[in-house]
Amino acid sequence: MAVQNPFFGKRETEAFPLRQPPVAPPAAAAAGAPSAVQPKPVAPEGAGSKLTVGPNIKLKGVEITDCDTLVVEGTVEATMDSRVIQIAEQGAFRGSAEIDIAEIRGAFDGTLTVRQKLVIFNTGKVSGKIRYGKLVIEEGGQLSGEIGVGMAPQAPAVRPAATAQQAA
Repeated sequence: MAVQNPFFGKRETEAFPLRQPPVAPPAAAAAGAPSAVQPKPVAPEGAGSKLTVGPNIKLKGVEITDCDTLVVEGTVEATMDSRVIQIAEQGAFRGSAEIDIAEIRGAFDGTLTVRQKLVIFNTGKVSGKIRYGKLVIEEGGQLSGEIGVGMAPQAPAVRPAATAQQAA
């Protein structure tokens, strides 16, 4: 005799509202004018794409892009280019990151480039090759490795016209 699992085959009675496509303004539709592209509203501060790696989660061997905020409560081994990273006390990040703002309460190990502000809280430990715009370290916070202010110097670009004149 087969026993049916009570979790399969059942549907929730809760109905979710369907997404409606944007409607053109009535004036434009009545005039027969082609629909103009409406500007998107600006997202409020703190909104945007957010990825949270929860406690006891390990995310390994990935490249994280187009993420406004990464919250690390577990362990992440990755390469990323983002706007904000927040590492919780129990969180750890290993790898390479280019960030606008970094708030470290846990551990970071690797290459970290912070374009604006690096904040290391009293429980934070940052080690590796570190570049930052501004730096705040609470009493008890740790910072070690190759540390520099500002972005790494870039090699000057070679202009083709200048090299051609020098060769002549």
